[in-house]
Amino acid sequence: MQTEKIFDTLTKKFGNDVTPILEAAPSEPFILVKADKIYDVCLFLRDNSELDFDYMMCLTGVHQKPDLGVVYHLYSIKHKHKIVLKTFVSIDAPNVPTVERIWRSADWHEREAWDMYGINFEGHHNLIRILCPYDWEGFPLRKDYVTPEEYHGMRVPY
Repeated sequence: MQTEKIFDTLTKKFGNDVTPILEAAPSEPFILVKADKIYDVCLFLRDNSELDFDYMMCLTGVHQKPDLGVVYHLYSIKHKHKIVLKTFVSIDAPNVPTVERIWRSADWHEREAWDMYGINFEGHHNLIRILCPYDWEGFPLRKDYVTPEEYHGMRVPY
């Protein structure tokens, strides 16, 4: 199924909560979804038999000033089609519903996005650091992040 058909199906179900397909080379075409609707859209994409997006290939965070975003790469093994969804939230209130109940593989992906960007995946069962030490301060992949000179008395090499 082509991206346009998937978008049309989503528009019929969710109206203005999804925006038209955006094509910005060199990235793949994507559909922008309102953050508070991402769970509902993803559940629909998985459970609709015409779409059947049963595999979340990747979920990652981005810091696209001034906002934070989440990018979802989804694939249907049965239908052999894929789609990219994006959602953006304010850096002051970076809350996005978790999709780990839809695709269990989202667990570690969401933890990494939280650890690196500070995106809070509401409803996640274990949103703790996965790459940085548990007591690390800040979110290293944000564009405004300042690397500390020391960590527990050890010089941070940079």
